[in-house]
Amino acid sequence: MSPDVKTILLAVDFSEAAQYLAEYATLFAKGLDARLLVLYVSPSMNRYTTLYVPAESIQTLVSQILEGANRTMGEFMAERFSGVRAEGRVAYGYAPEKILEAAREAAADMIIMGTHGRRGVDRIPFGSVAEKVVKTAKIPVLTVRPS
Repeated sequence: MSPDVKTILLAVDFSEAAQYLAEYATLFAKGLDARLLVLYVSPSMNRYTTLYVPAESIQTLVSQILEGANRTMGEFMAERFSGVRAEGRVAYGYAPEKILEAAREAAADMIIMGTHGRRGVDRIPFGSVAEKVVKTAKIPVLTVRPS
């Protein structure tokens, strides 16, 4: 019996590599007649509470970041996923955890993500987020190295 892929989670960080990942995800979604859940995870700002930054300031910044991320996600979806059943979503927190949580909630059958995030190919041999997802996911993870 062959695997049945109905839902694919695509994790993006809106870096230059996101376009490349979108092409892979579109290829798989069309080829498998699957729907895409495109996820961006905004990093948690909790580490700044120890620097005497008022909680209200952090919460205001988080709200602005999430508002901007939602706007960027809307543009990203409109530009890259015409002709594909796709939904964009923004989350906040620890990226590996949020990616796996979203995959579980969506009953995803596969995750697609880049091997390198915003820090670039030269600084991280294998993106720490991708590594943690690959090591703990219970579904297949396709990692794509930016060209």
